[in-house]
Amino acid sequence: MTIRVLLADDQALLRATFRILIDSCDDMEVVGEATDGKEAVGLTHTLRPDVVLMDIRMPGSDGLGATTAICADPDLSGTRVLILTTFETDEYVARALRAGASGFLGKDVTADVLLDGIRTVSVGESLLSPLATRSLITRFLAAPTPADRLAAPELLATLTARERQVMALAAEGRSNDEIAESLFVSPLTVRTHVHRAMTKLGARDRAQLVVIAYQSGLVQAPPPAS
Repeated sequence: MTIRVLLADDQALLRATFRILIDSCDDMEVVGEATDGKEAVGLTHTLRPDVVLMDIRMPGSDGLGATTAICADPDLSGTRVLILTTFETDEYVARALRAGASGFLGKDVTADVLLDGIRTVSVGESLLSPLATRSLITRFLAAPTPADRLAAPELLATLTARERQVMALAAEGRSNDEIAESLFVSPLTVRTHVHRAMTKLGARDRAQLVVIAYQSGLVQAPPPAS
């Protein structure tokens, strides 16, 4: 199956570079290009891409507003947003993750990392660098205002002990295979627990599940680096 990608970036040269990289792969193709957030939302409705490669900062209508609009629309539930940013610990990235973005990459990543990132989020997994994620959660996500909280802490009571355990390990940045190995179960079993937890907590994807794990206190945010 071909992964259909929409590029959203105000820099024409960067879009052209991404298009060449993506179109060179047999398993993905660029289906459209947007120069600002408003155009990205419109093209997402029209083209229904699997992944939107979204620049967080664009003139006019930016990537944050576009990400929020795309992820909040039930008709676009099959589209994943992958944030591109120059600043991996930017507050805008934290807000995008709360809005439903599936992960983020720095603009200085290698071609292989970018392509693998698109593949990762296209199948519903999150793309969160453990180091950058810890920094984001420490600074912006662990102590949310009531309006920013994705799920009430008491909702954790709806999870089984195993679902809470798997959710906590996922919040530490571990993959399904790593969790399976530590719990002596199959990766499929881990995936089932992750999806059940997402359903019970109303998380759009694994990235939001990670945020909820910290916001609810299931996992404690590490202290800021000195």
